[in-house]
Amino acid sequence: MAASPGPAGVGGAGAVYGSGSSGFALDSGLEIKTRSVEQTLLPLVSQITTLINHKDNTKKSDKTLQAIQRVGQAVNLAVGRFVKVGEAIANENWDLKEEINIACIEAKQAGETIAALTDITNLNYLESDGQITIFTDKTGVIKAARLLLSSVTKVLLLADRVVIKQIITSRNKVLATMERLEKVNSFQEFVQIFSQFGNEMVEFAHLSGDRQNDLKDEKKKAKMAAARAVLEKCTMMLLTASKTCLRHPNCESAHKNKEGVFDRMKVALDKVIEIVTDCKPNGETDISSISIFTGIKEFKMNIEALRENLYFQSKENLSVTLEVILERTEDFTDSAYTSHEHRERILELSTQARMELQQLISVWIQAQSKKTKSIAEELELSILKISHSLNELKKELHSTATQLAADLLKYHADHVVLKALKLTGVEGNLEALAEYACKLSEQKEQLVETCRLLRHISGTEPLEITCIHAEETFQVTGQQIISAAETLTLHPSSKIAKENLDVFCEAWESQISDMSTLLREINDVFEGRRGEKYGYLSLPKPMKNNANLKSLKPDKPDSEEQAKIAKLGLKLGLLTSDADCEIEKWEDQENEIVQYGRNMSSMAYSLYLFTRGEGPLKTSQDLIHQLEVFAAEGLKLTSSVQAFSKQLKDDDKLMLLLEINKLIPLCHQLQTVTKTSLQNKIFLKVDKCITKTRSMMALLVQLLSLCYKLLKKSETRY
Repeated sequence: MAASPGPAGVGGAGAVYGSGSSGFALDSGLEIKTRSVEQTLLPLVSQITTLINHKDNTKKSDKTLQAIQRVGQAVNLAVGRFVKVGEAIANENWDLKEEINIACIEAKQAGETIAALTDITNLNYLESDGQITIFTDKTGVIKAARLLLSSVTKVLLLADRVVIKQIITSRNKVLATMERLEKVNSFQEFVQIFSQFGNEMVEFAHLSGDRQNDLKDEKKKAKMAAARAVLEKCTMMLLTASKTCLRHPNCESAHKNKEGVFDRMKVALDKVIEIVTDCKPNGETDISSISIFTGIKEFKMNIEALRENLYFQSKENLSVTLEVILERTEDFTDSAYTSHEHRERILELSTQARMELQQLISVWIQAQSKKTKSIAEELELSILKISHSLNELKKELHSTATQLAADLLKYHADHVVLKALKLTGVEGNLEALAEYACKLSEQKEQLVETCRLLRHISGTEPLEITCIHAEETFQVTGQQIISAAETLTLHPSSKIAKENLDVFCEAWESQISDMSTLLREINDVFEGRRGEKYGYLSLPKPMKNNANLKSLKPDKPDSEEQAKIAKLGLKLGLLTSDADCEIEKWEDQENEIVQYGRNMSSMAYSLYLFTRGEGPLKTSQDLIHQLEVFAAEGLKLTSSVQAFSKQLKDDDKLMLLLEINKLIPLCHQLQTVTKTSLQNKIFLKVDKCITKTRSMMALLVQLLSLCYKLLKKSETRY
């Protein structure tokens, strides 16, 4: 198994947006151990192959004999570990138990055979006594090695089936809880179900993230990253959209907004399963056309093949292929956003490519009948000419798309329309809402079309998929912002409607930021500057601002560090949702406990955004300062809760003080960590801080819930 996103997403492709819970995580861990043992076994088996290929007449030195014995023993030990892990998987999965156990028995037998044949401690005695060893029966070792590889492969394939089953089961649990969330009518019931939903989403994130890391196909990996990014961002949207519906049950736009989130999450969940199982529903096929750059690349390979084989393909096929490519350039020439100069140049280069293909075909026909040097040289010249024209066309298309994208990003950098929609909402101005909704729709269409053009010139399949993901995100989020703004305009004093609009606007701004990064990636690929493997933009970017950390850590974070920060970040984000749900229960929103709790939740949410490379915190120093304030706010909260406890009976007071006594040490520990210098180990410090913050938020949720219950209990008593 084993993986995000990344971009997705954040950082490397292995980034995951949540950690697994018990149960499924157990099997997942078992399979990771299986792979670890496999990685130990395979090199050892390779060493055996080398050792047994010695010449028969070569004198066997003590060094050689010792090496043979060490390898044989190491193989047997590794097989033993492998078998233990396999048996543990079998015990957890009764439907596959028999198959896994048979494969484990075969592996164990092979390991023991190899150990016996390589046990040359008493070589001279054994050989004189007719005992079989590696030197008298090479074929026995070879057979045992083959059996070992076969049985290991069987176990791994069966373990893979277990993992796929886990992911499907986890998805089904999420879908079932989502159905309950869609039908819920009371806020109290929603809070309980959403808490369960959050845990299930973290579990699914962990499993799908591990699977993403393990995918070898870069295209599938990018698709998985995009789907998981949708789920990660929609989780927060689902919370606020659902709360808005509950607060305003008769508001049509609120229901439309909520339905949009649920629909998108269901599609993303199905996409993950489609990738994991490698099959499409109802036998569908991937009908998305290839990009212009991919088409040009394939076309050039075909014409260059003529140098080796004049009968490799037909003239008609080449002509049709070029026409398909040039037909796709109409996406550029028909676009209202393409400048007149770019349009004319694209049309000119397209005409030139057609003419040069006709010239190539003419020379090609001659070359098939005349095998002269001059014809061969003319064919080479024709190939070079059309290749040059297509390269020029690529440059023009790249310039057109990237210039349009850069101008658009610059023009919308200040998010004027979003700010206006928020203002019209709180003012309840329906006329202004219609005006700015129209402007956002225009902006959305520009961005969608630009993403479509960027896809044509992206240069790699993962980048193509990221362009498609961006296009879909702008298309869907644009409509959702409008419905959220309409709800706020109809209910201008609604805090939850305002919060909901803010969440969708943040998603839009986040996608704009991702598009900027995508544009840089595309330029790097085009100019040959991309020295590292592509990291998926659709994953969260926990340390996107690592340029600001150079003085603290000269090296880039590795994928494990990024993944760990991303996991902690999502859990923190979900805990802020839990805290907000608890705060919503309180009738007196001015209560000190509520105010401190709200402040802590807000700061924790900023930390969550930081792990994704977003939000107000831009550098590690910003983060450390925020954590210091967060710890201080936690201590203020404990003081308020202590004051409240004095109003309670002894038993209730004791129960509350026990919870406070858990929070106070965490506050002091966080203050200590923020002041501790770890020199260049900035990620270690961030990791420790966010871990402490997460523990504090978990306690905050418990405290808010307990205080609310005790408050209601005391009110009832009086």
